[in-house]
Amino acid sequence: MIKKLGKSIREYKKYSVLTPLFVIVEVIFEVVIPFMISNIIDFGINKEDLDYIVRMGIFVLLMAAASLFFGVMSGRFGAKAAAGFSKNLRNDMFDNIQKFSFSNIDKFTPASLVTRMTTDVTNVQNAYMMLIRVAIRSPIMMLFAMIMAFGVNANLALIYLCLAPLLGVALFFIAAKAFPYFERVFKRYDRLNTVVQENVTNVRVVKAYVREEEENKKFKEISSDVYTQFRAAEKIVAWNSPVMQFAVYTCIILISWFASHYIVQGTMTTGQLTSMIVYATQILSSLMMLSMVYVMLLMARSSAERIYEVLTEKSSLTNCDDCICEVADGSVEFENVNFAYSDKQEKYVLSDVNLKIKSGEVVGIIGGTGSSKSSLVSLIPRLYDVSEGCVKVGGVDVRKYDLKCLRDQVAVVLQKNVLFSGTIAQNLRWGNEKASNEELVRVCKLAQADSFIKEFPEGYETYIEQGGTNVSGGQKQRLGIARALLKKPKILILDDSTSAVDTKTDALIRTAFKEEIPDTTKFIIAQRISSVENADKIIVLDGGKVVGFGTPKEMLETNEIYRDIYYTQNRGGEEDVAKN
Repeated sequence: MIKKLGKSIREYKKYSVLTPLFVIVEVIFEVVIPFMISNIIDFGINKEDLDYIVRMGIFVLLMAAASLFFGVMSGRFGAKAAAGFSKNLRNDMFDNIQKFSFSNIDKFTPASLVTRMTTDVTNVQNAYMMLIRVAIRSPIMMLFAMIMAFGVNANLALIYLCLAPLLGVALFFIAAKAFPYFERVFKRYDRLNTVVQENVTNVRVVKAYVREEEENKKFKEISSDVYTQFRAAEKIVAWNSPVMQFAVYTCIILISWFASHYIVQGTMTTGQLTSMIVYATQILSSLMMLSMVYVMLLMARSSAERIYEVLTEKSSLTNCDDCICEVADGSVEFENVNFAYSDKQEKYVLSDVNLKIKSGEVVGIIGGTGSSKSSLVSLIPRLYDVSEGCVKVGGVDVRKYDLKCLRDQVAVVLQKNVLFSGTIAQNLRWGNEKASNEELVRVCKLAQADSFIKEFPEGYETYIEQGGTNVSGGQKQRLGIARALLKKPKILILDDSTSAVDTKTDALIRTAFKEEIPDTTKFIIAQRISSVENADKIIVLDGGKVVGFGTPKEMLETNEIYRDIYYTQNRGGEEDVAKN
């Protein structure tokens, strides 16, 4: 795991090396300063040698300035290294997420991925900063301070050796007790982010059903849980400071007690006592900082594991060695296809599917809710791989195509179209980033979107809010269709993507398709019979199985499901006319 995460340091290795080097130099100056001050007391103040006091005082000031310089530089380099490391981590995670197949994405919730790329990366960033600074500084400080202390008075330095292990055990025990709470709290963050995301994304539904109070209650419960876990952890960690203070003052008292006897005997000076007290503070403070590093590393370990899961997740869809990059035509064939979203599923979502569609045909797909209509068409652009059998496009198994080349020739318009924050033109150019303004207008006319776009004051430069909240559902669907047409695909899949437009607009869109893109194979998933009754072929699905395949006339004569839908919808229309 460390090796994998370490690859994200990359161009910031220089700063990661310079930081501990500058820290070591800073520590050396800090450790020498107390020794110099003790000399000022012993040889300057006690002997009333003003010249010595001035000379050594200037020297101490210079050393303090040097220590400050190296400390500032180590902090600056450390910040660059840690921030750069976290930046690369986020980039690497995001890049890998873009390669995920739908089955990979199904393993992680969106809220969990957001938490991993924000909170978890921040935890690792803070831990890395402490690792290259504090984790280096503290043991070096302890070592050098201990050496200096033994040089001043070996007998008194033994007090450090007795108290330091006891303090270390106590501090690390506190850290170990607090860790389980920190580990649990980060898992609660996933749930917290899920609640926030659901509420903000679906705020209109919340308000329409007057569920603000219930949503507030849900948020407060999970927020209180996060608070409870943090409070429990902080209550334990809060013992660090008093334990540390107790050890420091105990050490100072013991040193002062024994040093007083040495001073009376003339074997120790007042300046040396002062330096011993400073070294005691440096040694024991370093121990406390090490315990804090330990806590931070334990917290970061859980976050690092979650980041590692994302970085090492391999897409279930891979390109073959000799990929085909040319799609001959829009013909589609399903051969003995069985499909399940997961290997753990005992029942197939689609089973025994055998279909053959010629290039340029219009194919309507009809079936009840849960009949796997969307699952069927998702196999064509290889959003999922079949469990058994094969799907062919242009006479070639889709698994032999380069994924990008295949998907460039298959345009999918979903029922819930997603528009991104930006102008209408920018959203349309997702289909073709090099498309001219004339091309944008042409496809929008085909999708019956040009008329309402021109009604906006800014026209095609109208800004679309995140999620397309400032356009209606029907307008959003027509923009989605225009965006797909801009790809000039060999296969166009409309997954109930005209459900929010009126029947007249729906008919105009279908007529435009017939006249403008006759060679494009069109799959139309619809609930309205009127949307597919003029199709070349109809696929009827029921329970994941193809129970009917043929022309609309054949399905009307031979397929009970199609016939029931047809007469139910037409009879409803006739009854409405009769009532009027």
